[in-house]
Amino acid sequence: MHIDRIDRHLLKLLQQNNRQSNAALAEQVGLSAPACLQRLKRLRASGIIEREVALLSPAMAGLPLTMIVEVELERDRPDLYDRFLRAIDKAPEVTQCYKVTGEVDVVLMVTVADMESFEEFVQRVLYAESNMRKFRTLISLKRTKFETAIAL
Repeated sequence: MHIDRIDRHLLKLLQQNNRQSNAALAEQVGLSAPACLQRLKRLRASGIIEREVALLSPAMAGLPLTMIVEVELERDRPDLYDRFLRAIDKAPEVTQCYKVTGEVDVVLMVTVADMESFEEFVQRVLYAESNMRKFRTLISLKRTKFETAIAL
């Protein structure tokens, strides 16, 4: 799908604040409200806009610890990898999961209330996976940058 200058402007505005009214968005990009709404519908239908969500403060929600977990799997087989991903998908503590290249196979972002909660996650999810060879955990001391917007 082709994205023109107006689409890019709309997408940037939505990434900054998706609670703006259609009329406000239309005014900012120089379109009529109906034309703006049509563009937004097209962008949503095409999949460029995946989801529109509220971003919560982990600390204010009672989940102040973020762990970056590097996982090395025992065997590199699609069926075993898919089984591992299904277990990760079910774990509410995992907020992000990346298949990566290099020394590890998967990187997880895990958000928990405390170390006991993290240990429970490790026992329930990671140690329960027979294809997991080993994992390494990095504890985030401070989040210095967190953006969900992508550069357009």
